[in-house]
Amino acid sequence: MTKRIIAGVKRGLGLHRPSRSLVILSNDVFLVSFPKSGNTWGRFLIANLLYPEQTVTFANLHRLIPDPTATTKRDFDRIPRPRIIKSHECFDPRYPRVIYIVRDPRDVTVSQYHYHRKLRRIEDDSPIERFVTHFLAGETCSHGSWGQNVLTWLATREGDPRFLLLHYEDMVADTRRELGKIAAFLGINVSAEHIARAVERSSADRMRKMEQTQTDKCLLTKGSRKDLSFVRSASTNGWRSELPADLVAKIEITWGPIMRHLGYELVTSDVRAVEHFPILALGGAVGMRAQ
Repeated sequence: MTKRIIAGVKRGLGLHRPSRSLVILSNDVFLVSFPKSGNTWGRFLIANLLYPEQTVTFANLHRLIPDPTATTKRDFDRIPRPRIIKSHECFDPRYPRVIYIVRDPRDVTVSQYHYHRKLRRIEDDSPIERFVTHFLAGETCSHGSWGQNVLTWLATREGDPRFLLLHYEDMVADTRRELGKIAAFLGINVSAEHIARAVERSSADRMRKMEQTQTDKCLLTKGSRKDLSFVRSASTNGWRSELPADLVAKIEITWGPIMRHLGYELVTSDVRAVEHFPILALGGAVGMRAQ
């Protein structure tokens, strides 16, 4: 009874987190990705682009680029429109416009493994082989598997002018260029200097230093281990040194067709042609990301 009363009071004051009950507005833009694919970095980049007069931190990020599972309804109601909203959800037809960040699943696997160690969900000596099995089955988070999450968006929105597909790898290689794409998608006319400043303020080194002093002010890291960083190397192809060849093969055999479609080079020789996901073959040529 007490819990219900407290929940009712919070809802009355707008202190509850709306989650999927969030009222979506026609001019909302959603920043979507599968977990550990660069969403937090993307939020910092966009926040520093939109709010150059503010110091973007882990403490205020949920108010600037809100998350329905972490930001209160009261804060949502105060956010200037159009709102840029974080999400990890699979395809949702209610989302008017979407920026989707995709990352090589081999690197996502490694990043999630270390994040689960940081959150104490697994022990340091927990074999990565066991984690990969759960990862492939979509059991390491509540947003399906990497393949399910990515495919729902590719199958429904790829090529749609309301959908901007970004590769984490391209963001690392040329952050200014990719942030420029985001600015254009949002209809923001900004200078090269403005973009460069937002990129500098969102660097991995800067975010890592902030994390050290703001760990318990961010729901992503609150109560987690202090000896492991949420912001890791912010690099690409780390899987080459951290994943044994047999685990790489398992990932590529499971999602090879989607990975090929996205332009990721496979190293496993026996990955078959598009057969598990024939919808990707409907368009004919394989879609490669711009270099």
